[in-house]
Amino acid sequence: MVKAEWNGKVIADSDTYETVEGNIYFPPSSLKKEYFVDSSHHTTCPFKGEASYYTVSVDGKTNKDAAWYYPSPKSAASNIKDYVAFWRGVTVTK
Repeated sequence: MVKAEWNGKVIADSDTYETVEGNIYFPPSSLKKEYFVDSSHHTTCPFKGEASYYTVSVDGKTNKDAAWYYPSPKSAASNIKDYVAFWRGVTVTK
């Protein structure tokens, strides 16, 4: 099992996941949706395509653009379509 925690709360956990370039990607069904807010931020990876972001919000604190995912990944990254990875202080453990 993998889990992601921020500000003292588990924000995602799953028995299944994908690992790409050292990042653990959680299936969308594993997210605790109440902690995620869509962001307008986007970045582009030449291998995976355009990433979209979520801001994580827990108990009144926000972590801007702390989670990202690929809604329309390039074919080489199709296994992580809509899967979510974390950074910016979110702790991911196996």
